[in-house]
Amino acid sequence: MAKKRTVRTIHQERTPVAELDAFTRAHNFEEVNCGYTEAEAIRESERCLFCPDPKCIEGCPVSIDIPNFIQKIGERDYRGAYEVITGTNLLPAVCGRVCPQENQCEGVCTVGETLESVAIGRLERFIGDLAIQNNWINKPYIQPSRSSNGGRYRIGIVGSGPSGMACAADMAKAGCDVTVFEAFHEAGGVLRYGIPEFRLPNTVVDAEIDKLKELGVRFECNVLVGRLFTIEQMIEEMGFDAVFIGTGAGYPTMLNIPGDSLNGVLSANELLTRCNLMRAREFPNVDTPLPLGKHVVVVGAGNTAMDALRVSMRLGAEKVTCVYRRSKVECPARAEEVHHAEQEGIEFNWLTNPIEILDDGEGNVRAIRCIRMELGEPDDSGRRRPVTIPGSEFEIETDEVVYAIGTNANPIIGQTSKLKLNKWGYIATDKTLMTSIAGVFAGGDIVTGAATVIMAMGAGRKAAQGMKAFLGIRDIGPLRRDHSIFGIDAREHNFMRVRVAA
Repeated sequence: MAKKRTVRTIHQERTPVAELDAFTRAHNFEEVNCGYTEAEAIRESERCLFCPDPKCIEGCPVSIDIPNFIQKIGERDYRGAYEVITGTNLLPAVCGRVCPQENQCEGVCTVGETLESVAIGRLERFIGDLAIQNNWINKPYIQPSRSSNGGRYRIGIVGSGPSGMACAADMAKAGCDVTVFEAFHEAGGVLRYGIPEFRLPNTVVDAEIDKLKELGVRFECNVLVGRLFTIEQMIEEMGFDAVFIGTGAGYPTMLNIPGDSLNGVLSANELLTRCNLMRAREFPNVDTPLPLGKHVVVVGAGNTAMDALRVSMRLGAEKVTCVYRRSKVECPARAEEVHHAEQEGIEFNWLTNPIEILDDGEGNVRAIRCIRMELGEPDDSGRRRPVTIPGSEFEIETDEVVYAIGTNANPIIGQTSKLKLNKWGYIATDKTLMTSIAGVFAGGDIVTGAATVIMAMGAGRKAAQGMKAFLGIRDIGPLRRDHSIFGIDAREHNFMRVRVAA
């Protein structure tokens, strides 16, 4: 029997991962994090204590059996580890790269109470990348689900982001005929347009989408639901038995200060979409232009702001500055992303708030006027509230300002359907994620506001559960070993008469 691990007996330091040189990577779009080698993954797997009451599973929004998949890595059963992860998470290569594990599974890791937590995200990515390299797919036997007229249930998914993909996968595995409608010309949603390739290569997104296609999911791009047809038409005229809306919250927030409408002011969404999806970084070899200032100022300090800052540097800006009204401690971006940005030469102006964008006299940005802040009492978010310091105004010379201060609900679906919305314009749902229209479900950012990839996937899976219940598709959920007899779950038991010989 293997000796029980303790915090004293495991490797005391987290296994480091190789990264591209900061100066080199600041001028290209190659992936920064090189990922674990096999030896590094095995070494890190040896730091898991296999706790009897693993908090990491509770910390994961989709409840991956983390100790089990890590144990299989240690046993070199990589395919087995993949089967464990994909039992609940469709996109391990994606989530291993972009999920904020430090605030989720790793944030509650028992090892982390004394040492650095186990690098769960890096191990997940290791398995996800192996799966792509070896073309693994967790494809169960699929029994077609039939409606009352004998045909397969038809499911429409609006949006091909994380929530839409997760819902599509579960409904395809339930035997339904699934079609995903995407407004852009390529599938992937925010994974494609919102995250730069140096964090999430498009080849990874493509590979995960291909696995969905192998499950029978169809993708129809260049289809803007709400303009070509409405949600009601999908149910009443197009023959869909149920619909899931996962359009995200891609409508940018602006500061509404003087100078907002000057040339040279744009949202991070526009910057990133032009660069990532429209490939403007290759202009003039592609048709999408992206005028870039010599000195770019990005307002905000979340993950999207970090992406906008680092993209601007790679596009050739001579100077890139971050402006944020709180301190580095309150910064909502992942610590790794801030660290990478600092390494690459991004300048940070903490405790600084913009109050006006200044004109050069010809309608272009000349500078941004800011005021210094100090931290007061905590607000509703638990972070200390920024308070202005009177008389501390100053200017930062710039010719481009990028807003990365959050997003709002995409308004098109709400404007073109009779769906009930909440006061912020997000789609209202019940506990099963069904909307005010029977058979129409919604989840992800369009319901909760901007959140993480894994949270959106969790919503997509929850909506699929509700959808199956609505359609009457048998779905008993995950089987529990402690309620099984001869390997058959208690909920699966039937009875029959047995004649006993005399």
